[in-house]
Parts: sequence; C-alpha cells; structure tokens
Amino acid sequence: MPIGKPKQRKIIHIDMDCFYAAVEMRDNPAYRNKPIAVGGDGPRSVLCTCNYAARAYGVRSAMPAMKAKSLCPELLIVNGRMSVYQEVSRQVHEIFRRYTSIIEPLSLDEAYLDVTDSTLFGGSATRIAEAIRFDIFNELQLTASAGVATNKFIAKIASDEHKPNGICVIPPDKIDEFVADLPLIKIPGVGPKTAQRLMQAGLVTCRDVRASTPAALQLLVGKQADSLYQRSFGKDSREVVTHRERKTVGVEKTLAQDIAKQSECRDVIQDLLPKLQARYEKHKARGISKLTVKLKFDDFALTTVEQQAVVIEQSILESLLQRALERSNGRKIRLVGISVGLNNLVENHKEIDQLTLPI
Repeated sequence: MPIGKPKQRKIIHIDMDCFYAAVEMRDNPAYRNKPIAVGGDGPRSVLCTCNYAARAYGVRSAMPAMKAKSLCPELLIVNGRMSVYQEVSRQVHEIFRRYTSIIEPLSLDEAYLDVTDSTLFGGSATRIAEAIRFDIFNELQLTASAGVATNKFIAKIASDEHKPNGICVIPPDKIDEFVADLPLIKIPGVGPKTAQRLMQAGLVTCRDVRASTPAALQLLVGKQADSLYQRSFGKDSREVVTHRERKTVGVEKTLAQDIAKQSECRDVIQDLLPKLQARYEKHKARGISKLTVKLKFDDFALTTVEQQAVVIEQSILESLLQRALERSNGRKIRLVGISVGLNNLVENHKEIDQLTLPI
C-alpha cells in the first residue's frame, strides 16, 4: 500500500497583550489612560513589562527602571502581583483546554496549541483561534493576539504581526512569501549579538540565508546553523510538547550596589547556597551533572562558567567564581547566580516536570 502524506498540522500561538500591565489596567481603571510598567522602581530595578502607551516612548520590558523613567518621566511603575498573574494565567489555560488538550506553555502569557485533530468549527484553526480570543476577552476582559500556521515557528512569528488584539493566519501557500523578507532578528533564538554577526556577513533577512549554505552558516552561528537554514525556508518539524524535562535549578541575586572584590562575590554565593539546596531538594532523585556560576557585569554583559560535579560543593563554586571574575576586565558585578544541572531522565525514572503553571 502506498504511504499517504503526513497530516498537515494546525498550530495556534496565543500571546497575551502586555499581560502583567493589562491585568493591572483591568483591575485599576485609573491606570488605563496612563503609561504604566510593572516592576520595581528602585535604582537597580528592571521592568517586567509595560503597556502600549509606555512603549510609544520607547520603554520596553527588561529595561532598567531609571532608563525607562528618563524616556517617559510620567511613567507609573507598579509593583507586580505574581499570584494574581498566575491565577489569571490559569484561567486562560482553562479556556485553552476547551479547544484542545495539546498545549505547550512557554510562559504565563503565551502558549502553543495543536488543533490538528479538532473537529470544532469544521476543523478550522482560524475559527478556533478567534473563539479562544473571544472567550478571553469576554470572560477575563483581556486581549490576546494569535498566529495560525502549519508549524510552531511560523505561528509564533505570525502572532506578533497584528498586535495588539489581532490575528494573523499564514496558509501553507503563503509561507514562502511571508518568510522571505523576514528580518533574522525576529527568529526566536537569534539575539542581538548573533544578528550583528550575521549582518556583518551580509545576512539580514531569511532570503539572504537561503542563498548561503549550512556549512557557511556554521562558521557564523555554530550548531544553530541547521536550524537557522531551515527557518529561512519556513520549515519547523518540532511538535507541540506538553511535557518538558527540567534541566537546571538555580538562584541569583541582583545587588543593591555593584561589587568588585572576589570576597564580596563569595559572600553572595554563601548567602545563595541554602536557597539552591532547598530548590534542588525537590529534584534530588535526578542527581547533579554540573555546577554553574553566572555573573552579570555593570554593562549588563553576562558570563557563565560551569564544571561537571555530582554534589553541591562550595569550593567548586568558588573556583568557578574565580574563573568568571577573570573575564571582568575591570567591570564591576551587578548580579551573581549559581545553579545545578540535573541528570537526564533514565528509563526507570519517569519524573517529568509538567509545563503547567504554578497555582
């Protein structure tokens, strides 16, 4: 018997619009016509997110609060209410489950949904996405944007096309056109440094990458080359994954003031150790594969150093710290983090961390 073609998948990417800020505006009408951000307003604080009124001034998530205030002096920074966001996220996921059980959360405010086998609305992924958006707005007074496509990559890019409160559907025969002139910086996993390296090599859009080869790309982006090449043609074979294995457990601390001495960094690690031990306790059946020290310098550059290990040992962490500090080049330290890598699951040990939201 001839082998039939594989079933064409129907993937929806749902992304809540400025989620934390939207919840704050919903719960406090006085915020609705003002530029607001969620985060701390101290001199060392970084914003979690901001509303669209703030974005008009150039304010962005992950921006230091002081810089955000300089761009928008009337910006109102409100303290986050994580338990509230978690509860609202749980409600959003209850809506998702009306339409499919194949859900891959990426964070509190976005998820992939596989509706390939759904018979709702005649099997129309577009109508399912619209129904989900309607339910979210009608029941939670929040808006969400959606991307609909035949794979995760295209669906995620599409969900950003008509934000806020929009939907973008990319049918199979439009993928090539949609992707060709897509800036590489928009591809998940291509950060500013990678994009800069590619641009210096004359690669700015997916069309440019198509004219290259995986071998040439490997010299620029290493093991990311094959994925980048496939994405430039709009290809993505990843499935929507409802379970994911946790790979690391870590803790970190952003310092009230920059520090420079190794002894000061050592003190921070000593303070963090009990917290790391407590977090690892929940996963100790997996065992440890490595220890890692992370530093963020005063110019916001990050560096990590790791070493194979089977126990959490302070002397190893201090050795890693010394190696990390050798990369400081005179810069001070604004954040110190430590983490453990967990062993891969083995066949007789089925402990998998479900990608469910904390409730």
